Amino acid sequence: MEKKISKFVYWTPRILSIIFIFFLALMSLDVFSAELSFWETVVGLFMHNIPAMILLIVLIISWKHEIVGGIGFVLAGILYIAWVLTNIITEGFEWYYLLWILQISGIAFFIGIMFLAGWFKKKKIR
Repeated sequence: MEKKISKFVYWTPRILSIIFIFFLALMSLDVFSAELSFWETVVGLFMHNIPAMILLIVLIISWKHEIVGGIGFVLAGILYIAWVLTNIITEGFEWYYLLWILQISGIAFFIGIMFLAGWFKKKKIR
């Protein structure tokens, strides 16, 4: 039973991270709906994918050092909430902002907590 739980705690945040990063990258494809020049599209794609690239780097590091994934994904969730709150302050509140926070930050928090659980479990074994 212990082996199954440890495999679950090990693989769940990694698999969810890959899916989450792919989801974030997929959302950047809305750049193609705008009528932009080639270079504007390239720059737009790059700018939209900066969070996904940062989280990919965090995932690569956290594959061995789970504390990095725990802190990185929780911090990503907090930063996203801060970004949405600045949008609320500058543009006004829209109800779907709450869904955005839940969808993006909630998943990032869950992944971060799973990485931290793996780190605590590994630390307890040592």
